[in-house]
Amino acid sequence: MFFAGGACCCCPVVAAAHVFVLLIAVVVTPLPGIQAQAEDIPHNEVKNWALKFGVDLWEFGRQITNMNEIQRKYRERESKVRRKDGLLLIRDLAAEVKNMMDIKMNSVLRLMEAGEQSALANQEASVKSERYVNDGFGDYKSLESIDRYDQCAFNTTVNCVLLQSTYVDPDSVDETIVRDMQWTDHLDPIFVSNYEMDPVLSWQYFGSTKGTLRRFPTLRWPSYSGLSPSALFDYRLNPWFVEAATSAKDIVIIADFSIALSDYKLSLVRATTLAALDTLGANDFVNVLSLESSNYEIVPCFKEIIVQANEKNLRDLRSAVAQSKFAGSSNFTGALARAFDILHKFNRTGQGSQCNQAILIITDGPFGPYKEILQHNKPHMPVRVFTYLIGKDDSNAADMNWIACNNKGYFEHIEDQRNLREKVLNYVLVMARPLIMYQTDHPVYWSPVYLASKVDNLKSTDSIDGRLMTTVSAPVFDRRNHSERAANLLGVVGMDVYIDDLKKLVPAYKLGANGYSFILDNNGHVLYHPDFRPTQSDSVRPQYKTVDLSEIELPDVDTNNNTLLLELRREMIEQREGETTLRVNNHLDNMRRVSTRKYKYFYHSIEDTPYSLGIALPESYGMYELLGEEEIKLTQFNITEYFKGKNWKVHPDWVYCEYNYGNEHNFKTPEDRVLHFLSRTKRPGWKWMSLRSRMPQREPGTSQVYNTWRKEKDSHYCDKNLLQSLVFDALVTDSLEKQTTQISKVDKHQGHHMFGVTLTFIATRSGLLRWRDHGTANNRGPELHFSETNKKAIDEVWYKRAIDQHNIEPESFVFSVPFNSGAGLDRPLITATHAMFVENKGHRAAAAVVGIQFQHSSIASHFINITSACTGMTGCKKTCASDDLDCYVLDNNGFIIISEQSHHTGQFFGQTDGTIMDSLVQDGIYKKIKIVDNQGACHSGIEPGTDSATSLRPFQPIVWLVRWLLGRLAWLAIETNIYHVLFPEWIQAQDEDPMYSEYDLGPDEFVPDQGEKTTDQSDKPMTDGDNSDRGSSGNDYKDMPPHPPLYVPSMKNAEYFSPVYNRTQPGITRTCRKSVELYVLQPNKLNTSGSFNPLKGKLTNCHATGCERPFSVQKIPHSNLILLVVDTLCPCGSKQLSIEPQEVQMATDKTGLPVYNCQDQNMYRRRTGKCINYHPEEIEIKQCGSSSALLVTSYLILLSMVTAIWIT
Repeated sequence: MFFAGGACCCCPVVAAAHVFVLLIAVVVTPLPGIQAQAEDIPHNEVKNWALKFGVDLWEFGRQITNMNEIQRKYRERESKVRRKDGLLLIRDLAAEVKNMMDIKMNSVLRLMEAGEQSALANQEASVKSERYVNDGFGDYKSLESIDRYDQCAFNTTVNCVLLQSTYVDPDSVDETIVRDMQWTDHLDPIFVSNYEMDPVLSWQYFGSTKGTLRRFPTLRWPSYSGLSPSALFDYRLNPWFVEAATSAKDIVIIADFSIALSDYKLSLVRATTLAALDTLGANDFVNVLSLESSNYEIVPCFKEIIVQANEKNLRDLRSAVAQSKFAGSSNFTGALARAFDILHKFNRTGQGSQCNQAILIITDGPFGPYKEILQHNKPHMPVRVFTYLIGKDDSNAADMNWIACNNKGYFEHIEDQRNLREKVLNYVLVMARPLIMYQTDHPVYWSPVYLASKVDNLKSTDSIDGRLMTTVSAPVFDRRNHSERAANLLGVVGMDVYIDDLKKLVPAYKLGANGYSFILDNNGHVLYHPDFRPTQSDSVRPQYKTVDLSEIELPDVDTNNNTLLLELRREMIEQREGETTLRVNNHLDNMRRVSTRKYKYFYHSIEDTPYSLGIALPESYGMYELLGEEEIKLTQFNITEYFKGKNWKVHPDWVYCEYNYGNEHNFKTPEDRVLHFLSRTKRPGWKWMSLRSRMPQREPGTSQVYNTWRKEKDSHYCDKNLLQSLVFDALVTDSLEKQTTQISKVDKHQGHHMFGVTLTFIATRSGLLRWRDHGTANNRGPELHFSETNKKAIDEVWYKRAIDQHNIEPESFVFSVPFNSGAGLDRPLITATHAMFVENKGHRAAAAVVGIQFQHSSIASHFINITSACTGMTGCKKTCASDDLDCYVLDNNGFIIISEQSHHTGQFFGQTDGTIMDSLVQDGIYKKIKIVDNQGACHSGIEPGTDSATSLRPFQPIVWLVRWLLGRLAWLAIETNIYHVLFPEWIQAQDEDPMYSEYDLGPDEFVPDQGEKTTDQSDKPMTDGDNSDRGSSGNDYKDMPPHPPLYVPSMKNAEYFSPVYNRTQPGITRTCRKSVELYVLQPNKLNTSGSFNPLKGKLTNCHATGCERPFSVQKIPHSNLILLVVDTLCPCGSKQLSIEPQEVQMATDKTGLPVYNCQDQNMYRRRTGKCINYHPEEIEIKQCGSSSALLVTSYLILLSMVTAIWIT
């Protein structure tokens, strides 16, 4: 039972299993009787112990940190406190971000205009291919290292051209490719000009529809050894290319997954479907239908709808594509009718993209009365139809071609893996025709956030050590005249923008401690956010590119009742200005700690972009800021005197001052840069240049493309307010180094040695960190110095916690130890921090946080000395030194700071004694807060070689190999030079790439599941056989014989073959939701009548003997700590509590997909940009498909048939 101030509440009875265990303990272990507990815990002594321990630390901390002297200086130097105007602040910050984005968009539009004019001017130019040679090992003497590009060597005067792996030898590239390279040479001056006018630009590039990528600046290529062409990601499947090429689109894919198809055809259907899914982005909508008459949708919960093509939905569709295979009857016309119905419904109801609509048909031939369906839906032809004929057989080519050409689509024949992606991509180029034909609008597209490293951003996987960026891009139209009416897309120009550059425009010091900013796009996805976590351990989190605001903000309410958060999300999506208040939970220290704050949110649109900017300020202290600056130009003394020595640092990520051309001035450290500019401020003619480059206003009636000016090499930017605040803080905190002799002499033995001080420090609101070492380095152990791992001032966890603690108890320190340090560190340190606020005219604002580091052993010894003595006049029989009591010092999140068992240090108390922890929660001393991690990533459980359901027979691979070789030889007779000699007019380039060669599996190579006959054709002939129920006519004699099973990946894992999908390393992690219950102290529960009194607790009925286990809880004043004293004589059963996040087991549908994904399809979003999906003259364009045929002689057909019969 609990007793607290006379009140009583019952504890739950221990489970029967525990009672049984304890009854056994009675037999083997002698237990003391109840009489032995006649003297309860000495509660008054517990109170006195806590009081003395807390006061000792507080008084010593006040003196050693010199906090009173520092606060006096802040007041004397007439610092002021001002209330922030949140709306005014957000307007100013949004204007800065908009200006920067305008500059980027202007640079892209300059490239676009130059590209179109260059192509037009060089229409009749002759082709000169001798200039283009393989420069992989060229002369790189002109390369230079640039900070902007992570000190890698680049050439900023020219660009380079990269070809897709299709073009192995530049000398053999066809004429159209060479011509593209020639006219894009004229982009060089624009690349250089953009860089000179905006030196913070990242990569600039032009990607053509033919597969050539021109990139600036030039770097040595390959950038490092081992990079093969297959490791390169085809940029044409990247959102910056595909989404810029055309307006948003609704796509329904009809794919034939019937087992009547040969395995080779089925694999082609899957590969084509995956390639089509790779062309979609978050502004598009999609669904995939099969021909199975009983169940068209391959994802059951996507029934009769199209879903947003975000990473989550695309992943589900890819997984379903990999598993789709049906044996029932096929219904092509039913699937076609369902596709039209879905698109018409979404068009009428205002759902979906409300722009382009298309159906992609992937099959070996149509059947049934499909023409009636098409004719019924043909008026005005709002839905385009694109067809992809699968397999070598071209007997159905005319029908498929007719469908596409009569429905403003395009026909492609997918015979093999060769150029599959290019063929699929053609539907995007056709959809772009109306946009190209008007030639007035060039929509500018901003891509979702993604990870790319310094030089290998063209690799097929995201970089774990990369930098977050987005890409702004625009289409380049072909304005040239052609003999036949055409509307061609030349390519797309793009420019990378580092997310860090955007964050710099919203300085953290303007938001203050625990304030933060974030950017939201039109789909509700964050571009950046402080809790945005794209990586985990050694892998990239899946679906990190489309993290929704509702998944990242954690309101302190039931997850099913987050109305205020959804209203904030909607307002920002609609790009409105406003404010709101939310109470949210914030997790810290890798989701081990939690705090709850009430925030004021302010938001504003970033005009002419899909984004809105939001800031969150703590409602109490966050709404006030300290104004204290030292006017440098008026100062009579040398300000650099206050920055002497090596015991200070500045925030490494903040911009105090910087040169616009960083490669012209190199500094080893941020401190060197600050000192350099401080010295420059005293030179004659100094100008602050506190306004960043602005986008010039467009004159009425002029072009939208601006020509800006080139900056001087020594041009710079300085944040005057921040730099002068830094100088002000340096003057005020100088006393940390020059501590009074009185303290150093009088308290040297009593203080430094009693508490084992190793370091004192102060971090200020301007990002300044000062410290003073006490003792020798040997006292600190082998770890890095505090200043090397705690440079970021207000962004450090100990700073944030100190500010929060000031709200609870102004005169207090926050104590912490490294997690589980008792088991892992020889000499752990205790860190104590205290927030200093300055008051002015009745308002208070945070100025700095002072701190101390103690040797844990010294503080523990002092604690034991106090708790081993009796402070009262009557004496006491029990102390923490006796065997009858266990004493713990716990912090406000339930972690053990001090225990009699040193290995407990840094451990969560619930792991030590979960029963007592539960009791503390029940009585309200700690509050349990559930944190749901919607960005969770779990191990996929897929290991190399574990895909096979049964073991292989020893000689089966040999049989497979022989069969495959014979079949291959027969087929090669058609494809080799013999056939070339006999029928040269029908020759086609044939690259024998293995299936899915461009869908790299990475480390996981799977052996096919023997439970599924992936390649073994023993139960059916090689040809399609009887297709009467599918309406197919004739047999297919042209399919390539199956590959040996050992080398064909099981289609059960084909979801991983997509290059876009594979960029997030799905073989390592998968998306999942995790949850964890964290704890936070409720100090008011221990505060009665304005004073802290012990809470007396007692566990009853926890042992068969009827013994009780009393304990006492006392708040330690001037700290975030409590003293917990537990009686040890009654061995109550103890459970362990965990604070490790655990996967939330979600309900799934029959395909294994989480049901919650089916429920998340109605999130509000806003359509962006102008929709251009129709041009009346498009009907004049006759090009609607490519067709080819192979002339196969009878003897080769017979040879193939004989071989196929033997194999099967």
